[in-house]
Amino acid sequence: MNTEKLITKINSMTFKSLSIPSSRKSAISSVMDVHRTKEKLRFIGIAAIFATYFISFYSSSLMNNALPRISADLDGMQYYSWAIAIPALSTAFATLIFGKLSDMFGRKKILLTALGFMMAGAIFCAISMSFPFLVVALCMVSLGAGSLMPLCFSVLGDIFPPTERGKWAGFLSITSGFTAFIGPTLAGWFVDNPGWRFIYWSHIPFILVAGVLIAAGLPSKSEQHQHKIDILGSLCVALASASLIIAFSWAGSTHPWLSFPVLGLLGVSTILWIVFFRIEARAAEPMLDPKVLSNRIFLIAAVAALLSMFGSITLNFYFPLFLQGVKQTTAILSGKLLTPFTALCSLMGLPAGLILTKTKRYKWIYITGYAMLAVGMLAGVTLSLQTPIPLILAVSAWAGVGLGLIPTINALVVQYAVPKRLLGAATGSFYFFLMMGRAIAPAIMGSLINSTYRKNLAASLPAEVKTSLSTSVLGSVNNPRILLSANSLADLQAKISLLGIKGLYVFNQLIMAMRKALEGGIRQLFIISGIFMFVSLALILLIPEICLENKE
Repeated sequence: MNTEKLITKINSMTFKSLSIPSSRKSAISSVMDVHRTKEKLRFIGIAAIFATYFISFYSSSLMNNALPRISADLDGMQYYSWAIAIPALSTAFATLIFGKLSDMFGRKKILLTALGFMMAGAIFCAISMSFPFLVVALCMVSLGAGSLMPLCFSVLGDIFPPTERGKWAGFLSITSGFTAFIGPTLAGWFVDNPGWRFIYWSHIPFILVAGVLIAAGLPSKSEQHQHKIDILGSLCVALASASLIIAFSWAGSTHPWLSFPVLGLLGVSTILWIVFFRIEARAAEPMLDPKVLSNRIFLIAAVAALLSMFGSITLNFYFPLFLQGVKQTTAILSGKLLTPFTALCSLMGLPAGLILTKTKRYKWIYITGYAMLAVGMLAGVTLSLQTPIPLILAVSAWAGVGLGLIPTINALVVQYAVPKRLLGAATGSFYFFLMMGRAIAPAIMGSLINSTYRKNLAASLPAEVKTSLSTSVLGSVNNPRILLSANSLADLQAKISLLGIKGLYVFNQLIMAMRKALEGGIRQLFIISGIFMFVSLALILLIPEICLENKE
């Protein structure tokens, strides 16, 4: 008989018939009241986690589809990768720091702090008047939103035993699946109608609801003792990460790969990483615990996840660029074409979690997810101007299933691999690796796509078009932003129409060449992503499997 039935039975009995003394009656009533209170708080706590998980996915699912048009509107297309890489660096730092701080000061305080950063960042995004300001505001959003997912998994680890975590982690996928289903299309509607700024204003009510539920449902940390925050290690990892990402962002675009600024920053980053790991080895409460890094399962999963972010970034950020820039779809249609990917990517966590709970085996799910994603990257190489919509939907859905199997298993495997006292630090450290991949990948890929686009455009422009256009017009089309902005296209057409009767022909030839050049650049990204995905798959084949029956 479960607890609820027992309480109901006790309540149905009269204390008189049991002849229980009044003092005993009070004791029994107190126990039942305490139990009811705990169950109520547990319910609110679970609701708080679901609401928090929702807002973290709501933010990313809308942002991915809206970013091409936002970049074009703020004249930041040449810095498109910055809006991915630099906020991802903030996320990497936040997951590492906030994960450790949640072990030290409790999940409740850190979750509320993260939501505070997210709200402030959303307001600044909504009022952004320049692309650099938007990137800074997105960094603030990322400081909050990026740490919410690992913190939610840490709370599940606090509440449920290992054998039940898979089921509840899977249930979280219902929340993310809903946002993934509506997010891309909703983002397209915001962009095409009231404006992209309303995307960020719409964050505010959801953040407030999540904050109230966290404040009401999650307990504060009971044990009070002095903690020593690893300030030196935190500063060192921030500088090491920043110099690494800036180096990759500059390489091939602002400066050549073998230039002094790029090589200098990479050298500084290498030295700082060495210093950081030495600091962590001696720190009383290290941010990146050496015991976590020495765990084979953690290390394999983390490195594979970092490399897999090349595939994830291509699908989440450059696939919309393909649809809106190459295929010339509207933002709304782009959102609809992305929905199979985003929805399946989120919802597949539910069957993955339930199957893991039932079978107590995770490696085969891991291998399936990575293998499907690798094949999806190869399929993406075939996408072109002529690719029919049904085939685009098929590639989108296939990749969504593969990528969707991975995140839930990632979070759970990391928790299974370490003792419970390191749960928050391990989860945060894993997402640090993941977000470093998210920061490094677009920095490299942004440089690659820009250089490939310019090279392809120069090679594909007909000689007649080159001789007909002025140097200023030819210089302006080196930025594919024009393909994403109706105003820019109209302005370009107006300039070319001055050529007279052949103006329309020249304009159409120029736009076709730009679309083909962008298509070639995105194809290069799918090739690079496919290579990294197969390396990730090879690593996952080496990961050991833990017996969950014996895991406490």
